Amino acid sequence: MSRSIKYARPGDGKYSAEYFTNVNRYPDKCPICNVVLEPRIIYASYSINGNSEIVFFCTKRECQSLFISYYFSGDITEWQYLRSAPHNLVTPEFSEEINEISPLFKVIYGQAYIAENSALNHIAGMGYRKALEFLIKDYLINFLEKERVSIEKKLLGKCIKDDVDNSNIKQVAERAVWIGNDETHYVRKWETKDVSDLKKLIDVTVHWISSEIITKRVIEEMQ
Repeated sequence: MSRSIKYARPGDGKYSAEYFTNVNRYPDKCPICNVVLEPRIIYASYSINGNSEIVFFCTKRECQSLFISYYFSGDITEWQYLRSAPHNLVTPEFSEEINEISPLFKVIYGQAYIAENSALNHIAGMGYRKALEFLIKDYLINFLEKERVSIEKKLLGKCIKDDVDNSNIKQVAERAVWIGNDETHYVRKWETKDVSDLKKLIDVTVHWISSEIITKRVIEEMQ
């Protein structure tokens, strides 16, 4: 929702009643405590290079931190929100089953998540694609007990086609690879899909792998 604000220009040192503009939105959450709330503007400053800044105050009692949000303000009547800093991102957590069979999956996924939330969109997709490869190959080696050297040498798509037996995992992971490969190639094949679709498919793949591990464990424990 568009919001009206007042701002200072370089050299003013304070708000001036003659400078007003609109911003397309406030940040969705505090980047330090990661809580969704209504922040309060402390100071806004216009920059002639088109990237203006607003200092916000987090109104959560336990946080009350200051943070900066960056807006694109060049040649437009409404500043467009870009990002906030500093980041104190809480990376996604995964189940015990996933962490046990693929410890590096969580690490790589977390780094891709940080890249995505730092506006490093062109490398975030490659990171998620790498996380998917570690998840699938570790699943094949550590859970299905496939031959390590063979799995390590194979392309990920070939691993999924030849070595994944679970049809749910096979179909979802295969499509995740299609989108993931687009994130590493010069020309995109799936032009209507992006990193958000890749993340959804990875999440579903994680779900099916976790379910298979839990199912096997319960059956073995209750013979």
